[in-house]
Amino acid sequence: MAKLNPIQLQKHLKGVDYPTNKEELIKHAKQNGADDNAISVLQQIPDKEYQAPTDVSEEVGAIV
Repeated sequence: MAKLNPIQLQKHLKGVDYPTNKEELIKHAKQNGADDNAISVLQQIPDKEYQAPTDVSEEVGAIV
């Protein structure tokens, strides 16, 4: 798996209303043009409620 740029990921998640869940994060990222690698990483994060962008970044960091 290629490395995922956390700044680029947050650009794909811009405008997400927190708290949110994994499904909404993936949906929003796809709408904002995220590539297959970014979507693949988001699909691997735990299915829970995320309170802020930093929560997402922490989970993504644990994967990549």
